[in-house]
This record gives sequence, structure tokens and C-alpha cells, in this order.
Amino acid sequence: MANIQIAVINASTLMSDADISAAIPALQTQISRDFAPVWGVDASLRFVPKGQNPLPTEWWLTVVDDPDHANSLGYHDLTKQGLPIAKIFARTIQHYKESWTVTASHELLEMLADPNINLTVLEDTKTGGRLYAYEVCDACEGDDFGYAIDGVLVSDFVYPAWFETFQPAGTQFDHAGKITQALQLLKGGYISIYDIQGPAKWTQLTAEAINMRARPPIGSRRERRTIPVDQRVRSTAH
Repeated sequence: MANIQIAVINASTLMSDADISAAIPALQTQISRDFAPVWGVDASLRFVPKGQNPLPTEWWLTVVDDPDHANSLGYHDLTKQGLPIAKIFARTIQHYKESWTVTASHELLEMLADPNINLTVLEDTKTGGRLYAYEVCDACEGDDFGYAIDGVLVSDFVYPAWFETFQPAGTQFDHAGKITQALQLLKGGYISIYDIQGPAKWTQLTAEAINMRARPPIGSRRERRTIPVDQRVRSTAH
């Protein structure tokens, strides 16, 4: 059993216990078979039905109906106890006709890679460089780039090489093999950056445009990166 234990909590009225529990074996396979050998982080998932509570030491992946921030499909944060939590929002996912299992996979992997939402990678440039947020699914997050495990669609994710601009052509930059060079964004992909020599704020690169929204949406991971950990409002399961 992995050191990290994650409780998958159903707090939604739109999804049944059966819907969520049926996907857990595929999510577990992705973490232990695909993600852990590359990133060195493993976890064990345990389903928590409606009306039951997680253990005090468990991280959380909780499925709720409505986002606490407009249009959000999901995010990861810290609980009031200081442990990592990922949330996915069933109503928003259904509205946009997205796959809830891709969103769950996305938030699980990014929570495991950067649980405190404070890791970055420096890209050196002639102008002084920029910091890239250590987000492992944003660059290739679209359902079209996901892959199936036992009939369950999960998110593609980047490998550590994606952050390494010295890597040659032919390197594997993501699990599904869709990315061909470091820092490449697939259609619909994005990544948060901090230009060291530019304005003192986080901005966002997208595959379609260079700077989408210099001001981060309230509640986004990009906004939380600007707030010291001890000053963030902690999240609850519901």
C-alpha cells in the first residue's frame, strides 16, 4: 500500500455511488502503473460513499454538484486540516459535456505532483527567464488527448522532460505521446507562467493565444499561487 492514502468522496446529488466507485480501479491503475514510475509518487484510493467520512489522515478527492468558483470543472487545494484536497464539479462538467473521469484524473495527478501548489520550474532565457507552474495535466488536458483504461477515459499527463528544454526530438514528453517538444501546449492546453523580468504577476500561456487573462480567475490555481499558503482560505469537502 502506498504511503499516500486518498479518500474518494461522493458529495454529489448528480452522481451515484455506483458511478464513482466503478471508475476507481482505472484511476488507481493510472496512478500506480503509469504515473508513479515516471514521477516517483504513488497513492492508494479508497471510495467513501455518501454519508460516510474519510479518515483523518487521508487526502481527499471529492465530487460535488456546484463549483464554489464560476465555470470551474475542478481544482486542488488544502483542507482546513492542511491536507491536500481535489474537487470536481459534476454540474459544470455535465454542462460543458466533459468527461468527469478525465477531470478526476487531472486533479488527482496534479495534486500528487504539487500538493502544496507552490512548485515551479525555471526556464532560462536571454531576458532573464520565466517560471512555469508545476502542473502536469494542463498542457494536454483535453478529453481528445486522454486515453482509456478498462473503458474509463483518463487524462493525459506530461513527463518531467516536458519542463526540460534541452531534451532532443524523440523524447517522450507526455504519456500518450501527443507532445513532440518541451513546453508544447496541445489544443485547448495552457500553463501558468511568471516572467521574472516582466510585470510582477502570474499570467497564462495557451495553445491558441500567448496571454489569456493576465488577471487570474478567483479561486484558480494561478490565483492561489500568488497567495502565501498560510493566508489561503482552506477548502472543505462540500
